[in-house]
Amino acid sequence: MTLSSKHTRMLSDLLEACNENLPSVDEEMIKKSFMLSAEAHKNHFRASGEPYFNHPFEVAMIIAREIPLDHFSVVSALLHDVVEDAEISLDFIAKEFNQEVANIVDGVTKIGGVFIGQEITQAENYRKLLLSMVKDVRVILVKFADRLHNMRTLEFVHPQKQQRISKETLEIYAPFAHRFGLGKIKWEMEDLAFKYLDHETYEELAKKLKNKRKEREGYLAKFCKPITEKLKEHKLEFEIGSRAKHLYSIYRKMVKLQTDFENIYDLLAVRIILEDDDPNQCYYILGIINQLYRPIPDRFKDYISIPKKNNYQSIHNTVIDENGKMIEIQIRTRKMHEIGECGVAAHWKYKENMSSNDTELEDWVNWIRDIFENVTKDEATKEILDSFELNLYQDEIYIFTPGGDLKRLPKKSTPVDFAYEVHSKVGYNCIGAKVNGKIVPLDSVLHSGDQVEIITSKNQHPNKSWLRFVKTHKARSNIRKYLNKEEEKIADAGREIWEKKLKKLKLSFSSDDSAKIARKAKHGNLQSFFTAIYHDKVNLDELLKPKIDSPEQGEDELEFEKFADIARNTAGGVVVDGDHKGIVYNYSKCCNPVPGDPIVGYITIGEGIKIHRKDCVNLINMAKIASNKIIPVEWPGQRGSLFVAGIRIRGEDTPGLLNNISNSITTYRNTNIKAINMHSTDSVFHGTISVFVEDLDHLNRLIEKLKKHKAIFAVERFDGENTQSNG
Repeated sequence: MTLSSKHTRMLSDLLEACNENLPSVDEEMIKKSFMLSAEAHKNHFRASGEPYFNHPFEVAMIIAREIPLDHFSVVSALLHDVVEDAEISLDFIAKEFNQEVANIVDGVTKIGGVFIGQEITQAENYRKLLLSMVKDVRVILVKFADRLHNMRTLEFVHPQKQQRISKETLEIYAPFAHRFGLGKIKWEMEDLAFKYLDHETYEELAKKLKNKRKEREGYLAKFCKPITEKLKEHKLEFEIGSRAKHLYSIYRKMVKLQTDFENIYDLLAVRIILEDDDPNQCYYILGIINQLYRPIPDRFKDYISIPKKNNYQSIHNTVIDENGKMIEIQIRTRKMHEIGECGVAAHWKYKENMSSNDTELEDWVNWIRDIFENVTKDEATKEILDSFELNLYQDEIYIFTPGGDLKRLPKKSTPVDFAYEVHSKVGYNCIGAKVNGKIVPLDSVLHSGDQVEIITSKNQHPNKSWLRFVKTHKARSNIRKYLNKEEEKIADAGREIWEKKLKKLKLSFSSDDSAKIARKAKHGNLQSFFTAIYHDKVNLDELLKPKIDSPEQGEDELEFEKFADIARNTAGGVVVDGDHKGIVYNYSKCCNPVPGDPIVGYITIGEGIKIHRKDCVNLINMAKIASNKIIPVEWPGQRGSLFVAGIRIRGEDTPGLLNNISNSITTYRNTNIKAINMHSTDSVFHGTISVFVEDLDHLNRLIEKLKKHKAIFAVERFDGENTQSNG
């Protein structure tokens, strides 16, 4: 393929940028990838109408100029769309170039175009970004360059697409760029996204900033003059300049402080870049500046001694000039500046100068991986998204262990977050915490500079309430993991109780049968059902055994009425003394009193005396209104006389059972049986036994004795309350 004059100029510009910024350059490989990309995209055009090849070329230029890493990244940038758009295989790329380039192109292709603005998809894509990050950092860097160029040319796409892409950039790419230490790219992405998401505010701020430009430049020249003179006196090599705050940063500050543009004092910062790599020289310059201008102690930040998590290093010093105006001065070495602007790319540049035991870069990559390491497929995608965004957007605090080690955590973290940061076992067994020597609750908010000691106990375990206040993904994920395991153990224990019960009742249920019963008990799944069984929230007897009044309610009530008539007639009715002797009486249906029950009479109009049990709810309510209508009555008979009582019984129909029941009754205090009425259905019998007893204690002891039979499921007194629900 012969290059056109335009393509020849473009290739020349790219090679020049590579030779200027990269540690080593394979010009032949870059030229080969340039020609392949130009050929593959020759019939493709962008929304603006320009040739599509301009896009991979510009992405490669961003890599070469703004994120200078290595020539493989530049080659991958040129080829990043050929697999998807031109059907060129990865095997072909590996063969023509090498496997390293093929892997980077594959990574970029896989994560390309996956952010479609929907929450669930985003959460899954964070995982995809992680996977590419673990394999090769350069995949992410090429993707950043790709997105940056798309943002720079966003004016040519449909407004709706502009909004979607800008929102993705602001919510996903810009925070990611910040964590990768790509300050310059982060600021540009934020400003471009802001431009499309709130165009009116963007234009208004841009205009105000432009109007004040000459005023700012004049002021800065005057402010920097004494600093420049002093530093030259000390024979220091440096570069001094200013950096206006980017528009989105100004906008966020206005929103945060609820103020106007005119009231934002730190619209710009003076930056001093030292050509000497000795960090001590930065403190030397700090001393010189503090002699010229009065510093504000509260606004001093030393990111050299304690770098940010993304390895950003600089001194931030705010001073007041002679007019009382505050201005921020940033002091850093050239190396620190390049790392602050280009992040991980700068690490590659300085890699050869690092000592063999320098693990700074490795720590940084491990930290990025740590954001995701506990994400499992079982977690709800929204939770992944929430906890990852938490790690992206929150500022950091610096917490010390009792031994003086430093731990970085998101703002508003708690002792539990700190415990999991130290070690997952410390988190699991965390029972309390001392902050600066004082015991504090586990949900206390930590602050930078706190020294935290975690108190542990082998008997302590995570509980659900911790999820309400922990901030880090690491803590949330570990707590959820533990709680899920505990819930499984509880459900297994509940399943064991269920199976033992089925075995006892000689029942055999399939998994589907059990699921049906779970649904009947209003549980959505078996795990929830078994958990409820473990916590004794399910009455298995009620669920598995047919109701004791199982023939039909009408038949049962009729049977009781027959029994009650026999019992009352055998006793000789009731005795009514005094003025009411001889008045007609009958037995109340609401409580169905039978001999042995403590009773009273209630005088009615037209129905004579109604005999009630003394504990009858209806009687108690009536007595509140007309206590004078209550009269004493009693069952006839002298002390030691017997009355007829009924026993209800249900159990497994086994040979000889009736004989065993009869023996149990007659051998206890020579109890006589008046009548036995039994029915049998599907190997289960139920029925009633009428017996002669001396008193209720005699009856209750007899019932307890019958309950000891293995084949008997249930025994109770046969009375009105056990027959109908209104007594």
